[in-house]
Amino acid sequence: MRLRHIPGAEEMIEESPYVVTQPTERRGSFDRLFGNTNPIEIEVGMGKGKFITELALQNPDKNFIGIERYSTVLVKAIRKRERLEMPLENLYFMCLDAGKLAEVFAPGEVSRIYLNFSDPWPKERHAGRRLTSPKFMAVYNQILMESGIVEFKTDNRVLFEYSMESIPQAGWRILYSTFDLHRSELAKGNVMTEYETKFSAEGKPICKLAAARPD
Repeated sequence: MRLRHIPGAEEMIEESPYVVTQPTERRGSFDRLFGNTNPIEIEVGMGKGKFITELALQNPDKNFIGIERYSTVLVKAIRKRERLEMPLENLYFMCLDAGKLAEVFAPGEVSRIYLNFSDPWPKERHAGRRLTSPKFMAVYNQILMESGIVEFKTDNRVLFEYSMESIPQAGWRILYSTFDLHRSELAKGNVMTEYETKFSAEGKPICKLAAARPD
């Protein structure tokens, strides 16, 4: 689906106090941005920011960065953040392609990565663009701390089955998985995304897995 461009989106992103506009300059020093050494968790492809914002509200002892590739979508997350009635000092946004994560974060700087309802890239020739492909798992391996974890949620069964195969092929261990999150024990404490709320209301099962870094 083609995104409708929002006039002035780039300017809004550049001027927003909630966006890290020169992220490579922060590499290895995000503790100074947040003013503490709390763990940093990131969401890659955050959409309108519902998930990462709720996580930040619920976990003041952690730092969060929402990453979105498309400026038009990021603007919507900024607006959502501006409407909050309370200060939220443990959340920032970035406009960034996932392939450049290792240019922004130093080795071991990130404690957890969330991938929620990523583009399935259904054509086989585009498999390398899937965020759970070995190509991207190698990128995550560069920035996660030793005990780091990747969490992945999707409504796309084909993409999930692909991920269940591709992630171990990349040397990672799958810690747990389910083809129906909301009817599993993993539902407790689950924070929902915009897509998840919509798909669940339509009766679609949500798949989820967590993977640990290679030994």
